[in-house]
Amino acid sequence: MNNIPEIAPTFRFQWEEAQDCYVILYPEGMVKLSGSAGEIMKRCDGIKSTEEIITELEGAFPGVDLKDDVRNFLDNARNNGWIRYKP
Repeated sequence: MNNIPEIAPTFRFQWEEAQDCYVILYPEGMVKLSGSAGEIMKRCDGIKSTEEIITELEGAFPGVDLKDDVRNFLDNARNNGWIRYKP
């Protein structure tokens, strides 16, 4: 399986000023994301691989091993349909 995540076409990811957080918008509603989830999702640009996302986040938050957390979040995001892996 390709490991380059991107936002699924039926969802929109954006900063929501009124909520003071990143959100995922879809026709039926909205999902408010935690700060860490937002940091991961904003890197799901269809260009960076999962490993590149992990490396970038560990650089932004030094001293923290984020591999498992990032992979778990991406698995959950894929299961929820928020992301897909590039074909």
